Amino acid sequence: MESTNQSNSKTAQVLIILASFVIIVAGMKAAESIIVPFLLAVFISIVTSPPYFWLQKKGIPKGFSLLIVILFFLLVISLIGVLIGTSVTDFTTKLPFYEAKLQDQTQAVITWLTEKKFIEPDFKLSNAFNPASILQIVGDTFNQVGNLFANGFLILLTVIFMMSEISGLPLKLKKILSKPDESISRFQSVFQDINKYIAIKTWISLGTGVLVFILLIIIGVDYAILWAVLAFALNYIPTIGSIIALIPPTLLTIVQLGFGEAGIVLVGYVVINTIMGNILEPKFMGKGLGLSTLVVFLSLIFWGWILGPIGMLLSVPLTITIKIALDSSDETRWLSVMLGPDSFE
Repeated sequence: MESTNQSNSKTAQVLIILASFVIIVAGMKAAESIIVPFLLAVFISIVTSPPYFWLQKKGIPKGFSLLIVILFFLLVISLIGVLIGTSVTDFTTKLPFYEAKLQDQTQAVITWLTEKKFIEPDFKLSNAFNPASILQIVGDTFNQVGNLFANGFLILLTVIFMMSEISGLPLKLKKILSKPDESISRFQSVFQDINKYIAIKTWISLGTGVLVFILLIIIGVDYAILWAVLAFALNYIPTIGSIIALIPPTLLTIVQLGFGEAGIVLVGYVVINTIMGNILEPKFMGKGLGLSTLVVFLSLIFWGWILGPIGMLLSVPLTITIKIALDSSDETRWLSVMLGPDSFE
């Protein structure tokens, strides 16, 4: 009888946890317009916190350190906006032309394959895959991201408040925690690991974007800066992100220059991502901050469904954060191992 009660109790506990998870996910989905700017602010705060603390160590007052960091961040964002703003507008304006031309070229390939009897005469590409639709998806995504940055003032204010409060957080934790030294040490370890991941990933992504820009400029592909920024952003998504990033510029190269140049772009992307993602990144990142390919793919779908395009870009940093937090406790470390890559050093 007692064992039956214990079994029922565990079942009820599991059901409560699952119900709570569903409620939390539903709430996040409903509050997407609030959560996305907040998560962006958290991401920006983590990225900018190292120079903020470094300036304070150099003897610069807290207020001036925060002002310098915020002004530098605004300068970088403004430069990016100036560089890609015109490209985004021009690209979305020309989308119908690119789509029509890509459909014509695709149909020509289908006709050739039909004549060579590689495919059936009644084959319709739209039933399997429509390459032109990818350019439309890219255009819609850029428009959604542009609409998000209309809330830039709210994001900036949130970043300023977070940065001003972060230095006083250890003192607050000491007052509310039962074991402050142990808990603060664990919190600092988690924060350092998250900061390490984002810092390394940002530099690797920046290098990837620069190399992509140089490649596309040499070949003569339109909107090279736009595709470089896309490669930078999607590089935060391991493996899958680099594949997604190469599709739009490759399709545009087919439309603009032909299949030969598109092949060069494809090979160039593969070489760049192999060097940056498979050689340099593991060297600096280490195995402890990795995720399995399946977890990356599932997190991309999950966070993208909840938070849209920004959720897809932040999917891996968000999942890495959860993994690091799980790894900080003995009781949940097994979950962290399950989220990690297949092999460990």
